[in-house]
Amino acid sequence: MEKISILWADDEIDLLKPHILFLEDKGYNVIPVTSGTEALDELTSGDVDIVFLDENMPGLSGLDTLSEIKRRYPRVPVIMITKSEEEHIMDEALGGKISDYLIKPVNPNQILLSVKKHTEAKRLVSEKSTFSYQQQFRDISMSLSDRLDANEWVELYKKLVYWDLELSATDDDNIHDIFRSQKSEANQLFCKFYEKNYVSWLNGQSEKPLMSPTVVKERLFPLLDDERPTFMIVIDNFRYDQWKYIQPLIEQYLHIERDEIYYSIIPTTTQFARNAMFAGLMPSEIERKYPQYWVNEDEEGFKNQYESELMGENLKRYGLNIKHSYNKILNAQHGKKLVDNLSNLMSNKLNIIIYNFIDMLSHARTDSNIVRELAEDERAYRSVTLSWLEHSPLLDAIKFLAERDVNVVITTDHGSVRIDNPVRVKGDRDISVNLRYKQGRLLDYNPKQVFEVKEPRQIFLPKRYVTSPYIFAHQNDFFAYPNNYNQYVQYYMNTFQHGGISMEEILIPFITLRR
Repeated sequence: MEKISILWADDEIDLLKPHILFLEDKGYNVIPVTSGTEALDELTSGDVDIVFLDENMPGLSGLDTLSEIKRRYPRVPVIMITKSEEEHIMDEALGGKISDYLIKPVNPNQILLSVKKHTEAKRLVSEKSTFSYQQQFRDISMSLSDRLDANEWVELYKKLVYWDLELSATDDDNIHDIFRSQKSEANQLFCKFYEKNYVSWLNGQSEKPLMSPTVVKERLFPLLDDERPTFMIVIDNFRYDQWKYIQPLIEQYLHIERDEIYYSIIPTTTQFARNAMFAGLMPSEIERKYPQYWVNEDEEGFKNQYESELMGENLKRYGLNIKHSYNKILNAQHGKKLVDNLSNLMSNKLNIIIYNFIDMLSHARTDSNIVRELAEDERAYRSVTLSWLEHSPLLDAIKFLAERDVNVVITTDHGSVRIDNPVRVKGDRDISVNLRYKQGRLLDYNPKQVFEVKEPRQIFLPKRYVTSPYIFAHQNDFFAYPNNYNQYVQYYMNTFQHGGISMEEILIPFITLRR
């Protein structure tokens, strides 16, 4: 590794000779200068990694030198060294013009720590994360060899998400390959676990985890006993790793009371999972009990246009005769109008707010090469999510709520998975169009490559025809037709889709917060 070069500007640089020798002994290259002008001259070489700058120098002062450095070389970290903790120096630090400041007299270890903090932090964090994951790799592998129950799968997935985020800071391709392989193994085993238990969960033959039809009753309704208003923010197509990535921003305003994961039903799409969540019923139960609020796939109209009515019926069934509102945010203008109206919603016991941005991003990423490049992989996908939140009306709404005594819930109806393995399937023209699940009369597929449900009523799904099975894709698979196969595969390869079975789609966040 190349030596890190430190430019040290101080009009009494000779007195700092012991510090310079200490740093050189540690393997650093120190360039000593006695004025701001000399410092600027040295920076023209482009070989400086960090600058130590005396605040009180004759001629070009430390602050004037700082301004010139930041104008010409904005990425070079500058550590200001000053004799007193004057407020304007701290203001400069907080304002981002200087990376840090030290108070004279400084000792060599202070200098060393500051250098490491601002030039080697990323590498040191990366090395520590890599070493720590290597230690955890065996424990996770041993867990995967056990017969995990539903709660243990949740905890394992939380671990995998943690390491996914931790390892994103490293550029070590080998450790990324190891993690991807372990995560793929976990996803494969999770799919088998889900398929083995799903039917028995729904039919009461074994204890089921928290799921789409029960999460509102078991987690949201208890909050309504509180005197506080409750705001339920549903971010469509929101993964748990995206939640953990934006969590530090949210925690600047709200305190996390509960960080939970619940299981989505299949198909993991808005039509099925979100309607089930709001109704507190499985899709076939909605169709039977409230046929006016259910729209089948082959029928005209939006498939989730009656969410508000279904939530109203759910509240009534449990004797919750409360004032509530429902708002669906489709663009920034709608979001701004909602923020302006939040004070009026404070009189409601429950306010439901739907945000469709991430789902729209997922679809836009499929259709637009520009968006596809912006969200190339999971790490970029998370980054775009954070960037959107930082500049969205949703953050303004969270800031507003953080100043009030309210309950806030952040959740979703399903996640999504990055697909990269095509599986051939044939069907007639009435076959459903989703890439991760199919329903139709004349489906032709390899049953070993899918989760096959020949009788839809067995998993409480509407049945369109006498012979109308459902098939679901595993892990990163997606269904492709033999016609125009190569073109079809190329178009959808490495896009984010939902509807099938994977940890990313099924294991989704339900977060409870207060100020």
